Amino acid sequence: MGDWGFLSSLLDKVQSHSTVIGKIWMTVLFLFRIMVLGAGAESVWGDEQSDFICNTKQPGCENVCYDHAFPISHIRFWVLQIIFVSTPTLVYLGHAMHVIHRENKIRQKKASPGGAFYAKDPKYTDDKGNVTIKGNLLGSYLTQLFFKILIETAFIVGQYYLYGFIMVPMFPCSRAPCPFTVECYMSRPTEKTIFIIFMLVVACISLVLSVTEVFYLLCTRCKRSKKSKRSKKYPGGNSVENPLQLKWPTQADAIKENEKNLDKEISRSLGGILDGAKEEKALL
Repeated sequence: MGDWGFLSSLLDKVQSHSTVIGKIWMTVLFLFRIMVLGAGAESVWGDEQSDFICNTKQPGCENVCYDHAFPISHIRFWVLQIIFVSTPTLVYLGHAMHVIHRENKIRQKKASPGGAFYAKDPKYTDDKGNVTIKGNLLGSYLTQLFFKILIETAFIVGQYYLYGFIMVPMFPCSRAPCPFTVECYMSRPTEKTIFIIFMLVVACISLVLSVTEVFYLLCTRCKRSKKSKRSKKYPGGNSVENPLQLKWPTQADAIKENEKNLDKEISRSLGGILDGAKEEKALL
């Protein structure tokens, strides 16, 4: 079946760059698909071909009937399913790592002498390396989710058309070089049926999580756009949500206020001088 260590290490890096639902999807993938497939599935299907018995001794008949019953082994089919479903996530990981590397360069330029006036600011990451899924990164994340949904659905439908969801104990076969319609028997059909249903349920759970994550991201995007519109409508911060939030005066406002106070003082002084002059004139 191969070693899952390299794929698991790559997918583990995606957890820090995904949503909460994405982390749950990754946990389901690790625990209930990769680990279960590696620990139990190979031993269950180890005798799949050796114990496939047909009631004939015609050379080649059992091999032809087995190939007709299982065009691809269940184990290899599930391995391909996990690899194909994980590929869009790995593509998104590459994009996220590129964004992080680019914004780390921006921080280095801003920290360098004379770099304080650098035009751009980091958009998707903070100083701790946390990623905010928005903009182009949000588009990349949604794209990989749509591809995961399509691939997961295609494999579920493909499994139904290839084998069905139940392992039948007896399989009739009439292909050449079999001399007549022979009956072939599967080994441990009940145990394999339970395993097939388990893997199908886990695939459906992963599919539901991906669909839920799409709606979650779209709702988050709508809320964020509404907040940005409100901030543009109330640039001073006195929005409907924060009616008590005050606008702090700027330096220009303070200068204008000082000029007004100075004009008032001058007018008062001049008024007092003119009044005194009028009184002296009246006495004379």
